[in-house]
Amino acid sequence: MEKSKKALPIVLASALAATPLVAVPQQAHALTGVSITADDEEAGETTDYDIEFTTGDFIDSGDKIYVKFDKDFDLDDVDEDSIDADFDIDGVKVTSGNVVEITVDEDIDDDEDLSFTISDVVNPDDEDTYEIGVKTTNETTYKYDEIDIEDGGSSSSDDEFNVDLSSTVAGEKVSLELGDFDLDGSDELETGETITVIFPDEDMLPSSISKSDVKVNGYAAKAVDVDGDEVSIDVPSGADGDDYINLEFLKAAGISNPDTADDYTFTVKYDGTTYESESVDITKSGSSSAVSGNYTVNLSDPAAGARSSYIFEADFGKDLKADSDLIIEFPSAEMVPMILSTSDFSVNGKEPKKVGAIGNKVYITTPTSFSADSNVKVVVSYTAWITNPKTAGSYTLKATAAGKTIISKAFTIGGSTVNPTTPTNPTTPTSPTAPTTPVNNSTATITLTTTALNQATGVNVAIKGLGVGLAKQRDFIELVFPAGYKVPAYIAPANITVNGVAANYVAVRGQNVLVYPSQDIPAATAATVSITAAANIVNPAVKNAYSISVFTSEEKGLQFARAVGVGMPAPVQPAQPTAPKPTTPAPTTPTPAQPAVTVPSNAALFKVNAKTFTLHGKSYPLSQAPYLAGGNTTMVPAQFFKEALALTTQWNNQTVAIISGTKVLKFSVGSNKARVGNTEVTLPAPVVLKEGMPMIPVRFVTDNLGYKVGWDAKTSSVYVYR
Repeated sequence: MEKSKKALPIVLASALAATPLVAVPQQAHALTGVSITADDEEAGETTDYDIEFTTGDFIDSGDKIYVKFDKDFDLDDVDEDSIDADFDIDGVKVTSGNVVEITVDEDIDDDEDLSFTISDVVNPDDEDTYEIGVKTTNETTYKYDEIDIEDGGSSSSDDEFNVDLSSTVAGEKVSLELGDFDLDGSDELETGETITVIFPDEDMLPSSISKSDVKVNGYAAKAVDVDGDEVSIDVPSGADGDDYINLEFLKAAGISNPDTADDYTFTVKYDGTTYESESVDITKSGSSSAVSGNYTVNLSDPAAGARSSYIFEADFGKDLKADSDLIIEFPSAEMVPMILSTSDFSVNGKEPKKVGAIGNKVYITTPTSFSADSNVKVVVSYTAWITNPKTAGSYTLKATAAGKTIISKAFTIGGSTVNPTTPTNPTTPTSPTAPTTPVNNSTATITLTTTALNQATGVNVAIKGLGVGLAKQRDFIELVFPAGYKVPAYIAPANITVNGVAANYVAVRGQNVLVYPSQDIPAATAATVSITAAANIVNPAVKNAYSISVFTSEEKGLQFARAVGVGMPAPVQPAQPTAPKPTTPAPTTPTPAQPAVTVPSNAALFKVNAKTFTLHGKSYPLSQAPYLAGGNTTMVPAQFFKEALALTTQWNNQTVAIISGTKVLKFSVGSNKARVGNTEVTLPAPVVLKEGMPMIPVRFVTDNLGYKVGWDAKTSSVYVYR
């Protein structure tokens, strides 16, 4: 018996070895078909995640489903209320490792299709591809699916665009402007594509709107359709390629404000991206959303017609945010110049992102780095060329942000005394119309500390006299370096002195260096500007004579220009006159003259503010005179490129095309964007229409088409040649 008991296990073992699949139980099947999608794949957005999979084994009541998110997801707000499932759940918690643990409260068969949604998930802040895994109690490893998180994704935009209504009174028929605002990422408008505007109340809209009453970036819409609270607008050909949207609904469109006083917002959709407007306060009939008289406007010069800075602080209750519009409404349009520069404005100490003017309104777009603050300080500097009303009297400013308009306390125009906070100097006029003192800068000099090619150099400018005095910290001396010089984007004031004293401030605009002195410089007084090599202004790499020009903020036109030799012996500067000695007759040798600039025979010449150009010694008319935009960008009529340079040039009231061989430059009137072939570039100043003639930045065209530009001091002309 003992023996037979031992033999049986051996027989069984042999049988098991022969049929292992029959005797060993099967392992659980893994779940399959894992699919994870997000309602919003934009970085930093709170969104819903839809999760689907097929079970691989039975799930018993009390078992768990685990969803593992990358550590960069924020699950702090996820709880039981965040789960919407097609099965019963008993509880939800977020565990270490960024795992959402869901306890199942029913039995689920194997090979069952399950789906559920997890809400309140905050996407990572960085653009990248992330993995999200799923498993149940029956699995030891996760099954993953990928999610592409996009920076400024396709579903929505954080920017709040501006809404401008002709009236904010409830029920009133209005004209409406939305924007302008930049499109998301690299998006551009395409002809025939649809822009959808969702109005806050469908009662605002008529049953139909004529396409002629809706403009997209200044062009009549290709088609317009009204459906409930939505207006669909087909992009016209004139707006094709624009990277921004500005929508105008004329009063004839028949749009009315909502009948109920409240705050309203508008939504614009294009190419899968949703853009939200700022909040607009609609008021009851007879009431006003403007608040009066709660801030003071400070002027540097209150004289009638005088050029002046404007400074004020207003309380907008933190409604002014980054990339939002602040609108300043001046008493009259004649106060505001056609061209404005962002460097002449600041909002809470920051340079704005954009500045533009329409009539008497100046639109200031806050920078992306702007932080909301209830107290908003606006500085419109003296260099912006805002001029006071020409008629003495009492005036106010209006400032509007996020639909809230605040009217200033009244300020008086007509006094001849400058603001006490502004330095006074009897020899320093505060108005551009002040008389100019005759000066002679024929012996003024410009020298370099080194003339070596492609090397940083110091620059010394000796001005013999100023026709109009300069006020410290307000006025400036402007040095213009020709193409070929490398001028850094920033120069520390310590690297430039004026009459031996470090500059108060230095601004760089392309090839132009603006030096603000720390002391008043009276009229007819000499001024020496010294720039050290540490400023990192680098000589050209090509041997030649280069002309450096000198201007001031207080006098229109060139003060003087001097040629400096680079890579060659320095040109002889005008000699200083010396008094003859009493006992020895002074020699009659003439003073060496400034080397003349040789104007090429094929060059076309023009002067700022003159309606003519010269070619081969003959003068020809221009329909509009060239002028300076923003103080340093020379604008010329499109006609100049056709008639003076013989370039194929086509223009109308909306567009300009300039063609040289296979190279095509395209411009849009009113835009600071241009296209060189298929590449979009930013212009130093927007194209402007003057009496039917587009005005174009001349250096942009010449630089892109291989032309050269020079300065002829003898005739005070700009010359262009090839």
